[in-house]
Amino acid sequence: MIILGPTAVGKTAIGVAVARQFNGEIISADSRQNYRMLNIGSGKDLQEYSQGGQAVPYHLIDIVDLPSEYTVYNYQHDFYKAFKDICERGKLPVVVGGTGMYIDSIVRNYELVNLPENEKLHKELEETPLEILAARLLELQPELHTKCDLLEKDRVIKALEIIEAKKRGLDTTASERPEIVPLIIGTTLERPVLWQNIKRRLDERIEEGMIEEVRQIHESGISWERLEKLGLEYRFCSQLLQGKFATEQEMSDKLFIAIRQFAKRQETWFRMMEKKGVKINWLPCVPEKSARIEAAVQIIKENLL
Repeated sequence: MIILGPTAVGKTAIGVAVARQFNGEIISADSRQNYRMLNIGSGKDLQEYSQGGQAVPYHLIDIVDLPSEYTVYNYQHDFYKAFKDICERGKLPVVVGGTGMYIDSIVRNYELVNLPENEKLHKELEETPLEILAARLLELQPELHTKCDLLEKDRVIKALEIIEAKKRGLDTTASERPEIVPLIIGTTLERPVLWQNIKRRLDERIEEGMIEEVRQIHESGISWERLEKLGLEYRFCSQLLQGKFATEQEMSDKLFIAIRQFAKRQETWFRMMEKKGVKINWLPCVPEKSARIEAAVQIIKENLL
């Protein structure tokens, strides 16, 4: 089963409660919690997995080192492995997170390719006009659903590189895919409550030493550019430490706005999934986690038991 929603709505607490009640284990679907060292800024909150009873096992957290890039292909590959392992031990896989592309890749069975570097092909494609590339892609994939991708040269080039790689028989995640028919539960909050949660959590993370965490990661050898690429907390804290904000308060105010915008994009992604036929069972939009946990348990009983 999957528990999804925007940032700062209490997904982990709900997931842990559900996993504990139904003999489950958590699989994270958070694009930054995969990385070691990203603790405070990514909101790992590992203590939540052991609060309130027997510790709940978790997977796909702290599995890769910076500056490595962890892609959707990597996530899907590791997810299938964790999913099979949990099921073989008679446990319930409980996916918890808000990274829409990670979740969508599992729910809608993306076929992804571990794309090797092909400098010659990439250079050739880069030097070809977009309209020619788009026409070539449409000829190769006439069933292409998202025509707006044809307007972005980087996306068209990536699609053509994947097609070429598959012609050469390179591995895709399709060969590893187990049968997955998930029950999806969504949780969110009214905007004023969500904004309040985001602000409180941001203040707590700064108080816990998030800025110092970013400083230490940089001093360990990770470039500012790589840290900024991680987005949100890591980008803004890196910019503060480089003197790009006049004060910590200015950084905090702008980061608060950016996280709110991110939460809106997450909700937009989940609505897009629904429009494409993915059924999401939304919990009551109430701030009390206990009420949402109770509602989640009831949904599971009605659909899985």
